[in-house]
Amino acid sequence: MREDFLHYIWQHKKFDQGALKTVSGDSVQVLNTGQYLQQSGPDFFNAQIVIGSQRWAGNVEIHLKSSDWYAHRHETDSNYDTVILHVVWEHDTEVLRPNGSEIPVLELWRVVDNDLVNSYKALLSAKTWINCEKEIGVADGFLLGNWKERLFFERLERKALPVMQLAKETSGDWEAVLFCFLAKNFGLNTNGEAFFNLAKSLPFGVVRKEMFELQNLEALLFGRASLLMGDFEEVYPKALQQQHAYIQHKYQLKPYTGIPLEFFRHRPDNFPTIRLAQLAALYHTHQNLFSKIIHCNDLPELRKLFSVQVSEYWHSHYRFDKESTPKRKGLSVSFVDLLIINSIVPVKFAYVQSLAKDNTEELISLLQQLEPESNAVVDKFKYYKVNVSSAYDSQALLQLKNEYCNNHRCMQCAVGISLLKS
Repeated sequence: MREDFLHYIWQHKKFDQGALKTVSGDSVQVLNTGQYLQQSGPDFFNAQIVIGSQRWAGNVEIHLKSSDWYAHRHETDSNYDTVILHVVWEHDTEVLRPNGSEIPVLELWRVVDNDLVNSYKALLSAKTWINCEKEIGVADGFLLGNWKERLFFERLERKALPVMQLAKETSGDWEAVLFCFLAKNFGLNTNGEAFFNLAKSLPFGVVRKEMFELQNLEALLFGRASLLMGDFEEVYPKALQQQHAYIQHKYQLKPYTGIPLEFFRHRPDNFPTIRLAQLAALYHTHQNLFSKIIHCNDLPELRKLFSVQVSEYWHSHYRFDKESTPKRKGLSVSFVDLLIINSIVPVKFAYVQSLAKDNTEELISLLQQLEPESNAVVDKFKYYKVNVSSAYDSQALLQLKNEYCNNHRCMQCAVGISLLKS
């Protein structure tokens, strides 16, 4: 049993209200369970309770056992001095206030219906993937729709936090912010962190000045990524090598040693060389990319912004000094859509939030036009008959799996609570 189940019982008064007594025998009447804020300090704030003939207003703390009070060191925290009732599943020791008086204890196991407990145990019993895997596919559509919306915004707000932090660090240079987060997602999962750190290590003013010449921008990025080291045979990498040395001296750039880039287990089209060449082509084509993206709410036009081609050298190469069969290496629609989901939407959301405005309907509409992501989590929800029709759905379900299902937070989940009620 988990404490969040006891929180649910208390919050929704899922107990025999006529049989409430403290362990010392005083009658208990719950007028108001209090505010469930899920913050530091007691679990429920400003509850109103009658114990015996005395009416109390204050906070309620909930534990599986009374002794958890001391296990959690609440006796050393003054935030708990205002607790008027200690609600536990099982009472095993008295708990004293700093003045030596005993905190009244309500033991729940005596007043909760066994059917509810059995339903909870059945929900959390061992499953192959998630606790409600047999029921989620037939969950009420209206309930699941509302829950998806909340999950989507939880995920979006979490993804926007590092964006806002970087905006603060760059004194509101949103072009620089976009550059860093696009770089991260050009690197995909394997090289994302390395690309992000590389982009952050570059003063964006240097990128602004050099983006008018594609070769200069490639030299800057490849040199920063330590991909221009060694002796080359071909003319182009030699030229990039020389140009990088000149740019580094020109701007007095400090040497940078970042996370080594990974080529292993990547398809050639995802090699970091190709992704950096595409990033360079994008910023060479659009010198004010952030402004264009912010003012673009049309999906075809947004995709069109990313319709760029790498420099001629990379059409016949995946690595320096290793010629390959010629192939055009533009950005695929599926890759652009991932950039929209993971970079464009969080940056647009964070920027508009910084202006104290709202663009949530626009962002939802944009993601509802995109195909859902294809990954193991989304595929598994489909297997269990959950409707996943767009990227809006897949983003919400990723939040559900990662933040709720994986942590068994069924008592904070709309689906879990509805199953318990039924």
